[in-house]
Amino acid sequence: MSSPSRPPSYVAVLSHPLARRAFSAALLGRLSYGTVFLSLTLALTATTGSYALAGGAIALFGLTTSVLAPLRAGLIDRYGPRRALPPMAVLYALLLTCLAVLTWRPGTPSGLLAALAAVAGGCAPPLGPVMRTLWSDLLPDRMLLQRAYSLDTVAEELLFVTGPLLAGLVAALANPAAGVALSAALIAIGTFAFVSAPAVRAARSFRAGTSSAAAEVEGPGMASAPAGPARWWRGGAGTLMLPIAMSAAVGLCLGALSLLMVAFAERHDQTAAVAWVEAALAAGSAVGGLAYGAVSWRVSGAVRSPVLTTALGLALAAAGASSNLYTLAAATCVIGLFVAPALTTAYLLADESARPENRTRVGAWVNTAFNIGNSMGTAAVGLVVDGLPLGLCFVLAATPALLSALIAVARPGRPATKPVRGRTHDLEAS
Repeated sequence: MSSPSRPPSYVAVLSHPLARRAFSAALLGRLSYGTVFLSLTLALTATTGSYALAGGAIALFGLTTSVLAPLRAGLIDRYGPRRALPPMAVLYALLLTCLAVLTWRPGTPSGLLAALAAVAGGCAPPLGPVMRTLWSDLLPDRMLLQRAYSLDTVAEELLFVTGPLLAGLVAALANPAAGVALSAALIAIGTFAFVSAPAVRAARSFRAGTSSAAAEVEGPGMASAPAGPARWWRGGAGTLMLPIAMSAAVGLCLGALSLLMVAFAERHDQTAAVAWVEAALAAGSAVGGLAYGAVSWRVSGAVRSPVLTTALGLALAAAGASSNLYTLAAATCVIGLFVAPALTTAYLLADESARPENRTRVGAWVNTAFNIGNSMGTAAVGLVVDGLPLGLCFVLAATPALLSALIAVARPGRPATKPVRGRTHDLEAS
């Protein structure tokens, strides 16, 4: 697909004959996760009349979505996306539709709404981890896979920027509950379009649930390795700890930053300007992710990871010295330059660490770490933001990234994979 003297481009990724349809369908379904949180928040607040009740239901929805994601991903690894994803999508869409109907007008008991939200979150199809597993199957060249993961990460972040805008537009033109119904339609259409794509039907990774298939993918040297539930990765626990710690650290930092941006804007009497600061963060992440993916790195992801998290942490700490919203926007843009690269590296390390028959589950753990870290970061900063100087809060928010870098440097063992050309086989990744 590319000559040895010329690194493959993003065009080469999207030129794969099976990639475009599957990727487009996955993005359509994943747009649902960009619209559903704001839509649910607005709809639940309107029907219950209480921010506390709505916030509790949203927290339950987010908790079950994140914590149970590895379990749902394990079902996909075992049964394949064509068998496991449609039931999840149907049940999730039906529950969202029920929530849309029940929140169209006030009066529905809050307990019922909270229970439905919690169950709905537990059924959410993990399209992101499945798509990354598919990328790994379609693109055996590590440089192409790096570009694919960078593109995927940037696209996902843009969905979480455009999704709330779309949800807000629907709420303004119709009813907040209509945004919940739209989220249900997006996930159903996107999931069924994804599982019907030729790339999913032809993928080897989703046929590796049996020992014979695993042996075919991994080779006879790996077929005899233990394959129990505690053996999801190639090496010891340290191989999976690095991408999980890295993803959790980025989540903690961004969760804290989201609240700190609001606090900073309020103290400068410019609360509405928060949207522009968030846009600067997203723009920086998009630029950084695309630039990072285009470079043919000569050092492994395990070496790059502490550099990226250190840079992110230092940029976040420095943002606390901003004097106004303009300088804060510029600082968050710099922070964003390291967000997508850090997440891309975490996904690459997870892919290298995973056994072929468990790639989706391992990728879901990285996602779960980010989502839980994001929530914990917001909650933790909320406890201290009123009692400490804002600049010190920014420094504290940067601590997880710096600690993650220390974990990466002090991890046991050395990276066994080399990110030059071609996929590495049967090697323990750091």
